[in-house]
Amino acid sequence: MSRLNRIPLLASAGLVLAGAVFLLAARAEAPAAPPPPAPAAPPPPAPVPPPLAHSLSAVAMLGRKMFFDTRLSASGQMSCASCHDPRNHYAPDNARPVQPGGPDLRRFGRRAVPTLTYKDRTPPFTIGPENPAMELNEASPQAVARGGAAAHGVATFDPRLGASRATPPRKIAGRTTLAAPVPRGGFFWDGRVDTLEDQAKGPLLTRFEMANTPAALARTLRRAYGGALAALFGKSVLGDDGMLISEAAFALARYQIEDPSFHPYSSKYDAYLAGKAKLTPAEARGLKIFNDPKTGNCAACHLDKPGRDGSPPLFTDFEYEALGVPRNPTIPANARKGYYDLGLCGPLRRDAIARKRAYCGLFKTPTLRNVATRRAFFHNGIYHSLRQVLDFYARRDSDPGAIYPLRDGKVQRFNDLPASLRANVDRTDTPFGRKPGQGPALTEAQENDLIAFLKTLTDGYQPAHR
Repeated sequence: MSRLNRIPLLASAGLVLAGAVFLLAARAEAPAAPPPPAPAAPPPPAPVPPPLAHSLSAVAMLGRKMFFDTRLSASGQMSCASCHDPRNHYAPDNARPVQPGGPDLRRFGRRAVPTLTYKDRTPPFTIGPENPAMELNEASPQAVARGGAAAHGVATFDPRLGASRATPPRKIAGRTTLAAPVPRGGFFWDGRVDTLEDQAKGPLLTRFEMANTPAALARTLRRAYGGALAALFGKSVLGDDGMLISEAAFALARYQIEDPSFHPYSSKYDAYLAGKAKLTPAEARGLKIFNDPKTGNCAACHLDKPGRDGSPPLFTDFEYEALGVPRNPTIPANARKGYYDLGLCGPLRRDAIARKRAYCGLFKTPTLRNVATRRAFFHNGIYHSLRQVLDFYARRDSDPGAIYPLRDGKVQRFNDLPASLRANVDRTDTPFGRKPGQGPALTEAQENDLIAFLKTLTDGYQPAHR
């Protein structure tokens, strides 16, 4: 029997597919993981701007130039597009769990790099009761218990206490249940900033990414873009490092907002919703599984219906889940004894939210748009194919030995969280909650149908001409 944990574990970025359920009798072959990225390897050439198909404002055009400019990194070899490649839907073009960066490209990130597509509708980070008017096909979030780690229930909001109390509602596709204090929104895996502008600043100033200091970045901006920035925002901006960086980040944000390539809504599923395409039998069966609360339950987190205003679905509810994916030993930071990436609890988030134990191990649900083109999944890039992701969902609880490593003859379940926080992992929502020996949640044929449907979410659909 093949065991996902027996591979020298995998690598790259994030699909939460929270609620997608999936089968899988043991497979004879699981793809081998690539080794940890070699620091000495020369970086590939930075992507160049694609042809501009739509007119942009002057601010957005400036942001476009910056997005592809390697001068804005301390190494001089890395641009925004190095990790957010337009040829791959603004996601990495490789299967690394984390990307190289720093002044010499010998440092590595902590988490898999998400796509930059469909970020323009991301709400700011909040914690509050769910809003049924916003979430038509989604139910209550995973457990958040008052005063400590959540166990198996979902927390409801008690206005008399100003806190939460545990109750057992579940996250179910197609329904909205009791109001609850829900972490939602924000950018990055942990929601630590609220705007696309602040998101743009992050990589520019992070030591293991583009690795600028504020002063060094301001000097580069004056030298490379001083005239354009002064013309657009006034000469006074050149005398204030903080303002200069903020206006540059604003330009990067405007580029992502104005250029339709960041949010094209051009998948087969979009055509299907518009009545311009038909799903194949396999795709239609997969969509049914996706929405079925007793099998896939994917739509509990990855909302697939248009909003009341007609806006296309984003395939995320922007909420947070602790899924208990296996630890990825190929991430350099994970070699440190006692180091854990706790999502909302840090290490990258450092505000008051990071001190709430009930949120430790929770990561934001990503969009599933273009998910079939990714080469790495989940926040720690542990898996490299949709098949492996579905294996995890199908077998995590029913066959944990196929998912997690052994130590002293014991399966190390939820080994990427400290033992004291493992109760935060969702063990209730379908497809989770199965008992060992019950078998996987779907047949292989059902899983194939689900993958067929997920492929309809890839942008650039061209209908066959007859």
